[in-house]
Amino acid sequence: DGAAANVKLVSVSTTLATNAVVEGHGSPVCVVLVGFDETMVQRSGLATAFPGLVIERVAGGHDHNGGEVAKLDADAIRAIAAKHKGAVEAFAVASQFAVRNPAHEHAARDLLIEQTGLPVTISTELASALDAPRRALTAALNARLISRITTLIDAVETAMQRFGIAAPLMITKGDGSLALAKSVALRPIETVLSGPAASLVGAASL
Repeated sequence: DGAAANVKLVSVSTTLATNAVVEGHGSPVCVVLVGFDETMVQRSGLATAFPGLVIERVAGGHDHNGGEVAKLDADAIRAIAAKHKGAVEAFAVASQFAVRNPAHEHAARDLLIEQTGLPVTISTELASALDAPRRALTAALNARLISRITTLIDAVETAMQRFGIAAPLMITKGDGSLALAKSVALRPIETVLSGPAASLVGAASL
């Protein structure tokens, strides 16, 4: 009847990420910590926040000026990829002082993707704080949510195709703004509080 052609934009809000955070759900992931000592691992709270989380430490990292403290152990990262490829659905990477120099996070991400083909979250894509343990926790949370938000996006896109809707698909972020679904798929943490935000935006428009 031509109605589908009149649809110019599809916007979806979701409580998937919010529910997963509150209920402690998420996909199995491996967190690779570059240049972390055991104290930094403990400070991150990763083990207590996500029981059973796979945590691996490798040599590397930078100092507060962005200078390389130790070379990135690429062989160790390849070994981690081979060890966990079939057991996890995503990886998260956090490196010491990566906000001053993200080279080791980028290199680790490239190696993991090359070896596994799985999605990889690096901490500097999500946070700019110097606090590496906190960044590691954020990256891990994001990685745990990727498969869930991807499943939702795939389902909505399938429904749009069935109804002949060719409009862009947008997802409501936690601040009420919209982002292309494909970009949100790799940064699902931005959809935490998407549902409440959409409700407020809708109420304001009415």
